[in-house]
Formats: sequence, C-alpha cells, structure tokens
Amino acid sequence: MSVREAFEIERASLMALPPSDYPVHERLEVQVAKTPYVRFDLNDYSVPHKHVRRTLTVVATPQRVRVLDGQTEVASHARSYDSAQQIEVAAHIEALVAHKRASRAHRATDALAHAAPAASEFLQRAAVRGYNLGSITAALSRLLERYGAQALQAAIVEALAHDVPHPNAVRLALERAREARHENPPVLAKLSERARKLDVTVRPHALDSYDDLAPGKPACDDTHGPKDEDTP
Repeated sequence: MSVREAFEIERASLMALPPSDYPVHERLEVQVAKTPYVRFDLNDYSVPHKHVRRTLTVVATPQRVRVLDGQTEVASHARSYDSAQQIEVAAHIEALVAHKRASRAHRATDALAHAAPAASEFLQRAAVRGYNLGSITAALSRLLERYGAQALQAAIVEALAHDVPHPNAVRLALERAREARHENPPVLAKLSERARKLDVTVRPHALDSYDDLAPGKPACDDTHGPKDEDTP
C-alpha cells in the first residue's frame, strides 16, 4: 500500500486542525527598576511609570513585544532586532514628565510650608484668585533662600494681613523690614546646578597619622614637650 492510499483510508479518522495557531510566544518575567523600561533581547521597552519597581511579564512574538501586569496588558511595542535601543510610547514619556513636574512642585510646596507655615494659607488665597501657584511657589522659594525662614514668615503674615497674596507684597515687606534694621541687601551666591548638588560636608579625622610622615621627628612627651636624650 502506498502512503497516499493509506492516507485516504485514514482521512476519516483524523482530527481537524485547531482554529488558531499553537502559541509559541517567548515569555519572560522581568523586574522593572526605578526607570520605566523593561529589558528584553538587548533592548529597553517603555512602560507606564506607575509600574516601576515591579515584576512584569514580557510576551514576545516575531513582530511584537507585549508587557503584562498579571493578565492586563500595560504596553505593546513593535519588536526591535537591534541592540541597546530604547523603544518608547510617546504617552508613557509624557505621563512621566508630567508626574516628575508635579512631584517637584509638591516637594517645593512642602519645603516652603515647613519653613514658613503661613505660606499654606498664602497659596490657598492665591489659588482662589486664580494666580499661578507654580510661579508663586518658585518666587517664595527664592525669597526664602535670600532672606531666611523667620523673615519670610513675618513678611507673608504681613501680606496676608493686607489680603494681598502675591509675591510682590512679600518682597516689599521683606525690603521694608531690612531697611528698618539698616541692613545691606542680601547677596545670593549664584551656583551652578552641579555645584548645588555637591555634598560639601567634610568629615574630620584624626591627624596623628600625618606625624609619621615627618622624617627624623623627635620623640615627644605629651606633657613636657620634646625630651632631651641627655636629660635623666
């Protein structure tokens, strides 16, 4: 019997092919670091920033790379066969930039309120009048850096007493107080962003080790000074 004849006899007993192809996708568990990217096959693929520091699942076909959080798809990219590339979705980057901007504004507001508690009410009144809170916070932060927390608190209280929640009112109050004390205008040193981030704290340490570097040093008595070898 030929193969064709055998096939014709067995055709009625054969099962039909499944309606969809058997899944042969690559599947990999990936740990997302502090940056919103997953590393797969030598490339980085963006994910929404809220998924950082989590373990996600990468499911890849020859054409696409999908990223899942459990059973939920959080990102989908065209697969790249290059190396050291960043494949990004514009919406992921825009959301990350907006999040960072909001975080910086929140930290600045908290620092301002901690240094000058009256700043919280000041910003609330400014918001009611429709002022730009970002620019006001930045202006008050600069005044805090120049004049200090105590002076800024007093100036904000004075501006609130006149119901003028604007940085110009605070600046004028600070200048009046300075002139009343007959002080010179404060000078703010202009430092680069890199210089501002440098840690200039110097940790003191014992200097005894430097004594060993001096050649031919005399033996010393801590109480009576250098000893004379001829002196009993």
